[in-house]
Amino acid sequence: MAAGWLLRPAFVPSRTEKLPSVKNIRNFCIIAHIDHGKSTLADRLLEFTSTVAKRDMQAQLLDNMDLERERGITIKSHAIQMQYPYKGEIYTLNLIDTPGHVDFSYEVSRSIAACEGALLIVDASQGIEAQTISNLYLAIGADLEIIPVLNKIDLPHAMPEEVTDEIVDLIGCEPGDILHASGKTGIGIEAILNAICDRIPAPKGDPEAPLQALIFDSVFNSYRGIEVLFRIKNGTMRKGDKVKFMATGKEYGADEIGILGLNQEPRQEMSAGNVGYLISGIKEAREVKVGDTITHVNRPTEDAIQGFADVKPMVFAGIYPVETTEYEELRSSMEKLQLNDASLVWEPETSVALGFGFRCGFLGMLHMEIVQERLEREFNMTVITTVPSVQFHAIGTKDQLLTINAPSEMPEPNLIKLIEEPFIKAQIITAAEYVGPIITLCMDKRGIIKGQSYLTSERVEMTFELPLSEIVFDFFDKLKTISRGYASLDYELIGFREADMVKLDVMLNGEKVDALSAIVHRSKSYQWGSRLCEKLRELLPRQMFDIAIQASIGQKIIARETVKALRKNVIAKCYGGDISRKRKLLEKQKEGKKRMRSVGSVEIPQEAFLAVLKID
Repeated sequence: MAAGWLLRPAFVPSRTEKLPSVKNIRNFCIIAHIDHGKSTLADRLLEFTSTVAKRDMQAQLLDNMDLERERGITIKSHAIQMQYPYKGEIYTLNLIDTPGHVDFSYEVSRSIAACEGALLIVDASQGIEAQTISNLYLAIGADLEIIPVLNKIDLPHAMPEEVTDEIVDLIGCEPGDILHASGKTGIGIEAILNAICDRIPAPKGDPEAPLQALIFDSVFNSYRGIEVLFRIKNGTMRKGDKVKFMATGKEYGADEIGILGLNQEPRQEMSAGNVGYLISGIKEAREVKVGDTITHVNRPTEDAIQGFADVKPMVFAGIYPVETTEYEELRSSMEKLQLNDASLVWEPETSVALGFGFRCGFLGMLHMEIVQERLEREFNMTVITTVPSVQFHAIGTKDQLLTINAPSEMPEPNLIKLIEEPFIKAQIITAAEYVGPIITLCMDKRGIIKGQSYLTSERVEMTFELPLSEIVFDFFDKLKTISRGYASLDYELIGFREADMVKLDVMLNGEKVDALSAIVHRSKSYQWGSRLCEKLRELLPRQMFDIAIQASIGQKIIARETVKALRKNVIAKCYGGDISRKRKLLEKQKEGKKRMRSVGSVEIPQEAFLAVLKID
C-alpha cells in the first residue's frame, strides 16, 4: 500500500480555539455519479484529519439513514467540519457530501450554493457517466473551482489512461491536474487535502457587514425543534442574537449556534465563510424555507441571497392512509419529512375510492419509493400510493390553460381543444455494443434521437427527446437491463408539446375507481387497458360474486376481464336423481350471487394500485 493515511502521525484538532480566519476556511462538496466511491472517499478524509476517532469509525459514516446503508446510495446531503494542518497553518475544511442519483439533483444544487469548490470524483473502472456531467455543469454554472479525482485506481480492471483522457476532454484541464486516489486503501488522500487548501479559494465575505446567511438544509429533531443548517456569506452571528428569516418574515432568538463536527459543537459566535447550525425552538415545519436568508432584526441586510435552482417535481402520485382516521397523523408526518427533504411537494386531495390523502410531487421514481419507505419506517405510517403521473397542460375551448397533475383533474374531451405533455432531453452514456437495443427502447417510448457521439471507441453518448410520461414507470430499469448495467441516464425538462392523450378509466362492477385511472397516449391505450385488466384479475382477491374489470375511454369499453366468484358446491348432496333438481339449486345460488353483487363492495389491495408499474 502507498504511504497514506495509516502511516501519518495523528493530528488531533483543538476544538477550543478562536474562530478560524476567513482565509483559512475551505468550503467544498463532492460530486459524482451514483456508486463512484464518494461516501468511502469522504470516510478517508474524515479519518486522515482525525475528525472521527478510530472507535467511532464505520463505513459510509455520513450516510446515517438505514435506507442509505441498505441501498448503498446517498439520499440526503450531509455537512461536517474538519481541521487540517498544512504549511504551518491550520485549515478549516467544511465538507458537504452530496447524493449521486439523478432524482436527488436538487440536494446537489443546494450543496453547490454553499461552496467555493468541488471534488469531481470519477470511477477509474467505469469512466464518466451521465450524472457526472450533469453535476459538473451545475458546479461550473455556480463558478466553483473543480478538482478532478480519479478514484478506485487500485481495482484490477481500472483504466486510468482512458478515463484521464475523458476527463481532460470534458473539463479542459491538464492531465497532471487530475489526482489519483483510492477511497478503499487510502491512496492519494493527502494529495486531495493539499489540493483543497491550495486550489479552492477562501470564502469572500465581510464579517463586519450586515448578517447574510443562506439556509441550505434543515433537520427535524423531536426534542429541540427544527435545526437550521446555514452558510454565512457576510456578517457575524452571535449566540442570543435576534434573527429574522427574510422569506417568511419570522423572528427568532439564536438560542444555540455552532459548527457541524461528527456531533454538533456549540460556539459563541460565527462569522463570514462558516458553515453551521442554528437552534431557536422552531416548532412549525412551514416556517423554515430552504434557500431563505437569515439576517439580524436590528441591522438587516437589504438583499436576500440568490441560491440554488427551484425544485421542479417530475412525477406526481397520491399518498393515502390505509385507515382514514390516520389522515391528520399522515399530514404531520409529511410536514416533518418535508423538513428533511425540501424537494417533496404536496397538497391535500380526496379520492372516491381512497378518501382523504395528499397529491405529492417527486423528482423521480426512486424519490417516490424512498419517501414511501421513510414514511413507513420513520413515522410508522402505512400508506397506499396511487399510479404515478406527470403534469399535463390542457388548452380549453375558451383558450384557458389548465394544469393537470392527476387523471381525476382531466376535463371531459368536449371541453378541451388540445393537450400538451412534458418532454425531456435525455443523455444516455453506454458501451458501443448496446446502442441498437437502447435506440429501439427509446423509439418504443415515442422518443426522437437528436445526436450520437463517441467519447472513446467503446463509449457512446446519445441524446434523445422523450415524453416524460413514458419514462416515469420502468424506463430506467429497462435501460439498465438491456445494457447489463452499463448505461447511465441524465435528463432535463425542455418544455411541453401537443400530444394525443386520453384518460383511461378502470371500472370494477361498473363503478369507476379514480385511483386506478391513468392518462396515456391514444396509440397505446388499447394495449395498456387490456394489460391492466389482466394484471388486476390476478391481484384482486376472489369474492362471493363475480367482479367485472373494465377499461374505458369515455363511454367506450376497450378491455374486460372477470374475476370468477367463489362458489360453494350446492349440488354435492344430490347423488343421482333428476337434473332439474340440480338446476333449481344452481339457479337459487345464482340469484343469491346477483343480490350479493348489488350490495357487496370490492376490496382493493395495495398491490393493485401499483399494478400499472408492472405493466411491461
